[in-house]
Amino acid sequence: MVHLLFIGLGGFFGAIGRFLITGWVHNQVGTAMPYGTLAVNVAGSFLLALLLQGFTALPELPPQLKSSITIGFLGAFTTFSTFSVDTLHFIEHGNWQKALINILLNVIICLGAAGLGLGLGKVWH
Repeated sequence: MVHLLFIGLGGFFGAIGRFLITGWVHNQVGTAMPYGTLAVNVAGSFLLALLLQGFTALPELPPQLKSSITIGFLGAFTTFSTFSVDTLHFIEHGNWQKALINILLNVIICLGAAGLGLGLGKVWH
């Protein structure tokens, strides 16, 4: 039960972080494209890969803390569902170019960020 509470607490802060960062990015660059969603997905991909790799060097960390950060915080922070809805919105309105750009940016940049996080995580330990 305590483990679930740690995950929930991480999720609480992850959702708030996503809301704040998405809003900030939209204020900086506008809303013509869902750049806020892209920003949290890239950051989350990088951080998850980095931490999962880095945690292997820190077996003494409590599993509740690891789950709170990875499942809770980063699970609520990233938003694949919003990416999907944003892309479908572009398609429904006939904007196939923005839909394709959104798909390519999210997939390529998030994979790159995860790869970078994985590589840095290996250096970490």
